[in-house]
Order: sequence, then C-alpha cells, then structure tokens
Amino acid sequence: MSRGRWVRSIFIFVIVALCSTRHISCQDEGDSNHLDDPAAVPFLSEVIYSRLSNFTSVFSAEISKHLSFCIKDTDADWNGAFNFTSNLTFLGACLKKTKGTLKNRLCTAAEIKFYFNAFYTRGAKSTNYLKPNQNCNLSAWVSGCEPGWACSVNDQDKVDLKNSKTLPVRISDCQPCCEGFFCPHGITCMIPCPLGAYCPLGKLNKTTGTCDPYHYQLPPGKPDHQCGGADTWADVGSSSEVFCSAGSYCPTTTLKIPCSSGHYCRMGSTKEKRCFKLTSCDSNTANQNIHAYGIMLIAALSTLLLIIYNCSDQVITTKERRKAKSREAAARSARETAQARERWKSAKDVAKKHAVGLQTQLSRTFSRMKSVRQPEQLKVLGQAKPGTDDAFLAAAQSSSSSLQQPPASKGKKKEPSNLTKMLRALEEDPDSHEGFNLEIGDKNIKKNMPRGKQMHTHSQIFKYAYGQLEKEKAMQQENKNLTFSGLISMAADIEIRTRPVIEVAFKDLTITLKGKHKHLMRCVTGKIMPGRVSAVMGPSGAGKTTFLSALAGKITGCTTKGLILINGKIESIHSYKKIIGFVPQDDIVHGNLTVQENLWFSASCRLPASLPKADKVLVVERVIESLGLQAVRDSLVGTVEKRGISGGQRKRVNVGLEMVMEPSLLILDEPTSGLDSSSSQLLLRALRREALEGVNICMVVHQPSYTLFKMFDDLILLAKGGLTVYHGPVKKVEEYFAGLGIHVPDRVNPPDHFIDILEGIVKPSTSSNVSYQELPVRWMLHNGYPVPPDMMETVGGIDMPSTSVNPSNETNSIAANGEQSFAGDLLQDVKCNVELKRDNIHHNFLKSKDLSNRKTPGVSQQYRYFLGRVGKQRLREARIQAVDFLILLLAGACLGTLAKVSDETFGAIGYTYTVIAVSLLCKIAALRSFSLDKLHYWRERASGMSSLAYFLAKDTIDHFNTLVKPLVYLSMFYFFNNPRSSFTDNYIVLFCLVYCVTGIAYAFAIFLEPSPAQLWSVLLPVVLTLIATQQNKSPSMKRLSDLCYSKWALEAFVIANAERYSGVWLITRCGSLLKSEYDVHDWNLCLVILILYGIVSRAIAFCCMITFQKK
Repeated sequence: MSRGRWVRSIFIFVIVALCSTRHISCQDEGDSNHLDDPAAVPFLSEVIYSRLSNFTSVFSAEISKHLSFCIKDTDADWNGAFNFTSNLTFLGACLKKTKGTLKNRLCTAAEIKFYFNAFYTRGAKSTNYLKPNQNCNLSAWVSGCEPGWACSVNDQDKVDLKNSKTLPVRISDCQPCCEGFFCPHGITCMIPCPLGAYCPLGKLNKTTGTCDPYHYQLPPGKPDHQCGGADTWADVGSSSEVFCSAGSYCPTTTLKIPCSSGHYCRMGSTKEKRCFKLTSCDSNTANQNIHAYGIMLIAALSTLLLIIYNCSDQVITTKERRKAKSREAAARSARETAQARERWKSAKDVAKKHAVGLQTQLSRTFSRMKSVRQPEQLKVLGQAKPGTDDAFLAAAQSSSSSLQQPPASKGKKKEPSNLTKMLRALEEDPDSHEGFNLEIGDKNIKKNMPRGKQMHTHSQIFKYAYGQLEKEKAMQQENKNLTFSGLISMAADIEIRTRPVIEVAFKDLTITLKGKHKHLMRCVTGKIMPGRVSAVMGPSGAGKTTFLSALAGKITGCTTKGLILINGKIESIHSYKKIIGFVPQDDIVHGNLTVQENLWFSASCRLPASLPKADKVLVVERVIESLGLQAVRDSLVGTVEKRGISGGQRKRVNVGLEMVMEPSLLILDEPTSGLDSSSSQLLLRALRREALEGVNICMVVHQPSYTLFKMFDDLILLAKGGLTVYHGPVKKVEEYFAGLGIHVPDRVNPPDHFIDILEGIVKPSTSSNVSYQELPVRWMLHNGYPVPPDMMETVGGIDMPSTSVNPSNETNSIAANGEQSFAGDLLQDVKCNVELKRDNIHHNFLKSKDLSNRKTPGVSQQYRYFLGRVGKQRLREARIQAVDFLILLLAGACLGTLAKVSDETFGAIGYTYTVIAVSLLCKIAALRSFSLDKLHYWRERASGMSSLAYFLAKDTIDHFNTLVKPLVYLSMFYFFNNPRSSFTDNYIVLFCLVYCVTGIAYAFAIFLEPSPAQLWSVLLPVVLTLIATQQNKSPSMKRLSDLCYSKWALEAFVIANAERYSGVWLITRCGSLLKSEYDVHDWNLCLVILILYGIVSRAIAFCCMITFQKK
C-alpha cells in the first residue's frame, strides 16, 4: 500500500514537471490513460489552471491601454473573476469529458483578445456574431463555430496559451462546451466563466426551440447537433442568464445553491452574506431588508431634533442666568458699599463738628499758661487738611467715643446687619478697596483700586464694574458744588482715560448728484466741535442725511466740492473710522441676540485690544445704565417674526452700539424718531454725558420738544436744496431770526416754527419783508460768505457787496439749446450708472492711513468674537435647522424608496436624484447665512471690523451643517436604497457635495437679492445635472459638462458603487463606465474637484462681499 502511494506520487510529480515547461505538450493518449486515477485529475486541473492564471502578464499591457478606466488593479480584478483555487472540480470534470484534450480547447491569448475587443469596439454590447476569422468564416464553418460548442487543435499541433498574436487552427473534434465554460458564437475555443456566473449545460426547450437557460437555437439541418454550454459573457442587460440569479449564490460556476434563511444573496454572488440583526431575511432573499434601521434612525434623529427644537433657547439662557446672578450680586454689593461709605462720611462730618466745638470750648476754659501743650495739638488739628482722614483722626483722638455712637446706632436701626458689618469693616480699614473712597484728592484711590487686568472671574469683573459706576455717581453728585481746586485735585489724582479730539470743519461744501447735475447740498460752511452736541434740522429734502453722510465719508455717486478739515488739516475722515461712530436711521441690530450681547460684541471688536476685559465690561454697563436698558438687558432684541423689546428700546440699543466703542466723533441719523419725549430726553442726557468727555456729537433731529431743543449746544438749520439758514449756538437762534424780523409766537416751539417757515407753510410777517427763499442768502451775507450768482435772482432787492458774489459756483446747465434726444438720455443714464458702480467699488476698496491711535483686536481675535456670536445665533435658530433636517430626512426616505439601485447602471438614477435634491435643499438653507445679515455686515464693516473674520466665522459654523446634513440624508436614503457601496464612501462624497453647493449658495446670497438667489439655487442644480448626464456629448458639450460640479459628484457616487461589482460584473462595470465616460481611478479627483469648487466659490463670495455694497 505504501509502495503504491509512493509510485503514484512520483508519477504525478513527473507529470507536473513536464507540463510546467513551456514547450512540452501532454499527449491526449497519455492524459486519457491516467484520467481514471482519482489522484491525478486534481493535479492536472491545477496545471491547467496555472496556465490560465498566468494570462495577467499577457493582458496587462492591453488592459492598461484599453481598460484602465474600469480596472484599477489588474491582478485583483483577474483574481476576482478567475481565481478558482478554492474549487477546481469543473476543470476535472471537463478533463474527463474531453478525454484530456482540455488544454487544446482553451482559448489562447489571441482568441481572448479577439473576443473581448468586440466589446470594446461596440460599446460593451453583446453581439451574436464576431468578425470572420480563419476558423469561422463563410467558406469554413464547423460545428465548433456554433454557440455553446468548441473544437480542438490537431494532435500534432502545439498550443501556446500565451500567444497573443495569431489564432491557432482549431477545427477538429468539435464537442459541446463544458460546464463552467462559455463558447462564443464565431470562435471555436472555450473560456472559463467568471466567478459569480452559473454556466450549466443547456437543455433544449421544445416549445421555443432554444437552449435553456440560454437563448441560442440549434443550427438547422444538423440533427446530431445538441445544446452545448454557455455561449456568451457580456453585460447584465445582454447576458443576464449567465449571472448567478438573485436569491442564490454560486460557489463555483457549475453549482447554484439557494440562499438560506437569515442570509441574503445579491445577483452574481459567490457566497451568502449574513443579514444584520433586526432585519427580515427569508430563504432565497436577494437583499436584506434594513428598513428597521432606517426607522430607528428616523425616531432617534427626530427625537434629537425635537429636543433641540424645544430646548435650544435654554442652553444659552441657563448660562446667562448664572452670569446674571453674579452681576446682580456685584451690583447689590456695590450699592451697599456706597451706602456704607455715605454713612461713614456722615459720621466723619458729625465728628468734625464736635471736634471744632471741642477746640473752641477748650480754648475758652483753660488759660494759655496751663494749656501749653493742648493748643499745640489743636494747632496740628487745625493744620490738617479739611475733609481728610487725618483731620478726622486727630479730632477723634481728642473726643470721646460717645461722639461716634449716634451714627452707628442709627445704622443698626435702619440698615440690615450686613451693612453694619460693612461699616465696622470700614472703621477698621478706612482705605480698603472694598468699595471706593469718595473723598476728592485721596491719594490712595489710584494705589489701592483693583486693576482690571487682575480680574478673572465674572464676580470680580462685575464687582469692579459696578463699584466704578457707584463711584462715578457719587462723583457726579460731588461735582455739583466742586471748587476749581477740587476739580484740579480730582483730575490729578484719579486716572481718567482720555479720548482723542476730533473737530470737523467744512467750507463751501457742495454735493452734486452725478449724471443728474442736481445739487444735494450747496455752499455749506461751518464746523462741529468736540464736547458739544450739534443738532441738524430742516424740512424734508434739505439734505440732512446727505450732510451727515458727507461728514462720515459714506457718500457715493456724487461729486463733492469744497473742503472738509479734520482738526484743521485736510485729511480723510476714513483715517479716523476706528474712533468714529455712525448711527444709521434704521435700527440695524441683531434681533436674535440680547441687548447685552449686541453691546458686548460691539465693544469687544471696537475697543482697544489692550483694554482689560473688566474695563470693557465697565464701558458696556455704563452705556446700559445711561440708556436705561437695565430691565431688558437679557431680552432678545427681536425680529419681524419674533417679538422682542419695544421700538424705543431698540432705537436706544442702536445708539448704544456706537457708544460702547467710546468714539471721539459720534454721528446720529434721526436717533429720536419714533421715541416719546421721556425716551428722547433719556437718550440725549446719555449723549450729553458723552460730550462731557470731549466727544463731538452731531445728530439729525425731527420736531424736538422745547425741553429737548434746549439741551443741544449748536444748531445747523438747513433749507431745501441743502442750503444753510443758520449755524450757531442754540441760545442765539431766536435772536438771529428776530434780527430778520421773524419772531416766534407765544406757545409755539421755536424749531417747529422755523421748519414751517422753511417749508412755506407759515409765511413770515409782512413787517419782516423776508421770504423763506431769501433766508439762505441772508445767512451767507450775515457771515460774509460768497453767494452764487444764480441765487442772486431770488434776492434782487438785497444790497450786497461785490465781494459776496461767487462766480465759480454756478449751476451747471444740462442743455443750453433744448432737450436731448432719447438716445442721448439713454447714453447719459448708462454713463451715470457706470460711474455709480465704479464709485461704489472704489469706495469699498478705499484705503487710508490710520490716524486714530487705536489698535483694535486683530483678525484672529475678531474671528473668535464672531464665532461666539454666530454660534449663539445658530443655536437660537435651531428650530429652523430642525425643519431643514426633517426635510432632508423626508427627501432621503422618498428617493431611497422610489429610486432603487439598478445593477446595470450602478444606481446612477438614484444618485442623480440625490445630487439634485441635496444641492437644492442645502443651497436654499445656506442662503440664510448671508442674505439676512447684509445690512449688519455693511454697518460693521464701515466701523472697521474685519470682513475676513466675519466670513470665516459664518463658514465655520456652517461646517456643522456640512457634517450633519449628509448623515441625516443618508440615514434614510442609504437604508432604504441599500446600494453596494459602503456608507462611508457615500458620506464622503455627499460631504464634499454639500461643501461645494454651500459655497455656491454663499455667492448667490451675497451677489443677488433674496428672490433671484432662491431662483438660481433651484434652477442651477437641475440644469447642471441635465448637462452632466447627457449622452453622446459633442466636444464642446463635454467640456461644458466637465465644468459642472454635479458631473463630478455623480461620477464619484457611481465609481464608489461600481468598485463593489467584481467577477461576473467586470464587463458590466467596464461597459457602464465606458458609456458614461467615467474613470474608476478618478474617485479622489472627483472629491478634490468638489472641494476646489467649494473653495473657489467661497473666494468669489468673499470678493463679492467686500466689493459690492447696497445701492
């Protein structure tokens, strides 16, 4: 027995050695003599297979040349299709059937190339006929040329399977094709069926006359011809009968097993896959039903979104409530400390009176000889500085303790115990910095006062801020009766942060609208000075807003003549924009932020970067208190959809945004419009406090009350056409008009009376002999300003010196010889619009030297501030975000259910709908990032805030949507559609797509108005996807398609899915990719292009944001 095994092993080794050489050929007789030996067949099968597996080296060059677009790794794809090492039984069976002539029937490399080149040249479409060749042509047609049949070469001929140039003569011993092989129609050799195929012998269907499961018929006139094996391997649409059917798996190409329960088998499977838990997989299941996971994700995401929907405001409110508690505790402590200081001061005053009385009494009682030492003490006491602690202590040492008891006992009766403790603490340590010493000239204030840089916690910062506020209140009370020496002492001993001074003078200022030659202002001369509050008044059309815009350097589309001097020098007002505050007429305030958040953000970005946080908090708290906003500090400002604070409070917040940056020049456009009298007075008192610090304030006012009118320092009264009627102190305006014979009637508000006269509603008295048209000229003559010649006609009866005529300031006439033609008017309008656009762009890129001496936070620091603000806004808009997510969930569920994956196109239809739906929904949502905040951005940019920080912060916060939205959509689409590609691959592609379309939406939102932006966001993805999916493109259309982002997104989706199809799907993959002109190597390229589209579109959006302004 052992000898038999040894002999058999030696024999098999010799056969393998002989057959492994290139030129040795095993004769049929020799092979057939040993096929009956069960041990020889497997080894012979391995020899045959070893020759087949070496074909990759022969075809690698051809594959790289023609099929590189669909085959990434030649060895891997070849093994996926023809790696039969696990089971070679079909080769052994074929060896027995062919009696050892199998290798003579296998197709050589030349025949395989001949067959597959037909697919490449005909677009991977199956064909019943191949091109004529030396074995199968019109003159020679053997049985092996029929589908399902093959022939052998002559016995004396040698077959080199690696020969890729010539087709061998193969016309002898024709037989039906073996199981596991396919024999194409038109060639006489056999090719192994790839893995995932099922290639049994065909059976004649007498009803149809075809060989089932194949579709070829037997040749007529040949009764001995029978059904053979498979006849073709092509794409699934043309040769689906070769593919292992869905619901079954084929471990070999000759065996098909039904899928067992708990497993699923897709079409072309070689093994069954276990179903996930919670899924239903019956026997013969083609795909697992994972809808349960989709439903679970719907429930989980819906629950999470509902929680965010209902509790978004509480996340911030809880944090703000804790901060509010610290602030209230600090304010209460500061008030109690101030009260204790007042009681301590009262006690010292009482002690001083007793000390003076004791001194007088002692001087009268004792004789001068017996009281030599006592007067010395009294002399020292008298030399102590009144009002200081030294005087008080000296008196207290010579007085009894009973003099201090009345104030203490009084405090015990009226004040709580903690205040009594504070009094005692102050008694023990009078110079303690717990609170503030209110005595003027106290040298210890600056030394012992806590520094802002030493503050870290909220409690310390608020304690510092409110302590300073209480100190300022007490100092304001002291200042009422302050002497000059006390004022000098206060200024010398207390550290006060001064502001730069800005004085604006304007001479012969004339503003003309370009293209229209219409004067908006003419010959305005004067100045506004620091420390004074100037009011600009006049009827409608007088150019009040234009005047303020000209002073602030915000006017565009106009020609400006005259001079504007800053501190007596010809300098650009933009050089001081960091210390200039401009309050627009509209209340441009973030409605989804609280009052304090709006003010704090403005202070953080616009105050000096070196200013400690505690001092910034102090500035904000001072503004909140001065504007009377304490009660609504933690309330949302509100929007049109969501009710917030009142209109008057919103107006004060609008002013406070500029006050918190401590400006040197504050320009306000109608800040009192819409306010009642008390709110207007509160606002003006706050502005007057600013003026006391040297701030130059100029504001437009409509119909102020008499009390409000008297609170202004200067008045600029303009007539229609932008002409000055009066510019000077408010106290002298009535005196000036009285000199012209215009008197204010009793019980009539002077500003109302003057404006009525300028409107022509009220005519001056006949005794004045003055019309309202003459008032601007009267003012020019009163001040000796030159008068334009065209204004002389209205005042012909006024005697004027010749020097008052200004010949250079004449009105430009549009047409001297009549009206222009229509073409001329049209050309003029076009030129005007072009100049206006050019001026706007030039204004946006205008650069000037910074002369403000204020270094505000840089881009990185402002980016942090913007990031915090936008984050809060997004959190408060979580309800809108939740709606966006729910819409994406619904879209994913619908498209995943309706657009099932097609194996022939690798799910291209479903992915096409995905690209359109996700692009549309994400663009519409991304429009809100910039379209709703344009006015806020323009205001913040004009004040010197960083545009880059603003844009990056918005984009950074939107990255949350870029990360989450693909997950939300795929949680439905993937589990309802169930493609072969992995969830990760789909998520990566969708992430890049969302990033791309979000950048495009930014450009639309910034460049277009909201309605056109929404229309383009809907239209663009549909049009681009139609272009990208068009078949038979022309060269120009192909180049246009390459510019469509949807083409690259769709290609990435299809490639990720196509790579999962191997084995029998190889031809289908190559055919589909060839038809779509996709390349399997371009998956990373597609992702990079999508990301580049997102980056470029964001760069375009940023350029549009800094280039184009509102009209």
